[in-house]
Amino acid sequence: MSENREEYWGMPLNTYCMMIHLSQLSSIIIPGLGFVLPIVMWATNKDKHESIDQHGKTTLNWLISLFIYSIVCGILAFIFIGIIGLIVLAILNFIFAIIAAIKANENQLWVYPLSIKFIK
Repeated sequence: MSENREEYWGMPLNTYCMMIHLSQLSSIIIPGLGFVLPIVMWATNKDKHESIDQHGKTTLNWLISLFIYSIVCGILAFIFIGIIGLIVLAILNFIFAIIAAIKANENQLWVYPLSIKFIK
């Protein structure tokens, strides 16, 4: 193995950061897992590399923002516009996770548009 080739959960750094972003899509299969898995991935390795900390915080800020937007859209669903908002949020979440994952694999940090910075 070459020098400084640390692995996180058996993955190289860029792949691990990419999986932090993609892990939020696991809610498609198991509801709630897309919120828990990125937190676990970030929390278990955030102190081992600055990139993991940055990607984890970026993902968590988006997930918290998405949760707030979803609550607002859920309330607005009573007047139909919220249903459209929920559909748009689902599409944006999927697209944003893919873009962020691609950027992470290229060793770049991509900040999710519409994300509120809760964790700095």
